[in-house]
Amino acid sequence: METKKKILIVDDDEDVIEQLSIILEGAGYEVHAAGGQAEGEELLLSVRPDLAILDLMMEEMDSGFVLSHYVRKLYPDVPIVLLTAVTAATGLSFASTSPDAKEWAKVDQIMDKPVRSEQIRTLVERLLSERRKEPATSEGGSK
Repeated sequence: METKKKILIVDDDEDVIEQLSIILEGAGYEVHAAGGQAEGEELLLSVRPDLAILDLMMEEMDSGFVLSHYVRKLYPDVPIVLLTAVTAATGLSFASTSPDAKEWAKVDQIMDKPVRSEQIRTLVERLLSERRKEPATSEGGSK
């Protein structure tokens, strides 16, 4: 029997956490959620996620960036999706497919909110699938 993949969701909006939890639990994932950067950092000490979904702006304007760097430090091979509502607030798209932007932010994907259910399910499956195909030696076998 295969163990469910663990998805970490960190967002200060309870509605977003609930929406993503329903979508991902319905797709067969085990969801662990935190309501902000500090709570997310604490949760990461006890739960090793297979994938993390982080809000960009929480306690601070850059909480998502700080948290993505923390996830990378603890678990270098965990895919990270950064969600942002900057487009809704300003009209300017922050989501980027630029490899440089994703490398700087330490994330695999940056997405504008709101996220459609099929969009997040497809992305999560793709990122988890890509990680399974990468050689185990790329991170020195660390977990």
